[in-house]
Amino acid sequence: MLPQLQLWLDPVPRDGPENMAVDQWLAENCEVPVLRSYRWLPGWGSLGYFVKTADLPAYGLHWVRRWTGGGIVDHRADWTYTLFVPSGFGLAEARGGESYRVIHAALVSALRDAGVEARLSGEMPPAIGGECFLQPVEHDVMDVTGRKIAGAGQRRTSRGLLHQGSVMAEACPRALAAALAEQVVEGELFPEAAWIAETAATRYASDAWQERC
Repeated sequence: MLPQLQLWLDPVPRDGPENMAVDQWLAENCEVPVLRSYRWLPGWGSLGYFVKTADLPAYGLHWVRRWTGGGIVDHRADWTYTLFVPSGFGLAEARGGESYRVIHAALVSALRDAGVEARLSGEMPPAIGGECFLQPVEHDVMDVTGRKIAGAGQRRTSRGLLHQGSVMAEACPRALAAALAEQVVEGELFPEAAWIAETAATRYASDAWQERC
């Protein structure tokens, strides 16, 4: 477990580029582990960093490319969260598969506390692109019927681990925070509005970023 975690229940529904810019701000500025629980404006989906735009389904959604890996996610009915863990903490230094397992094991505990029967998936082949919830990978979260109900993408930088998760179940941010850390401090963060707007417009809303694959 993390010794301490800051929980931010982001109250502002945002479009895709702005949500991605906020997560990048967390990864570039936070000195302590932070869990952000957030919402999307209607009509948005996201695709992993390596997904080809030609593979996007015809859902009539607005799409934004994430900084993390993973597949294609329709955000009209999910709960989304982001965990950033700075370098120096054990979770940030763990191998990708192990950090994925630890975070999703905490999510399974949180979902069970909320009355959702959940478990970690076993060994599975890696998925390549495609729709996230149709392609379980090892350590994804499954329900009792074997249906995938939670997945995530990760990215490591010199500053730490960024984990962006999507859950097709009731939101449980406080329970997840409690399962991840010995001490949870709840409070609001205030990313610099001008930086968020510029990064959203020049990076995540740009054709060059969207069409990189």
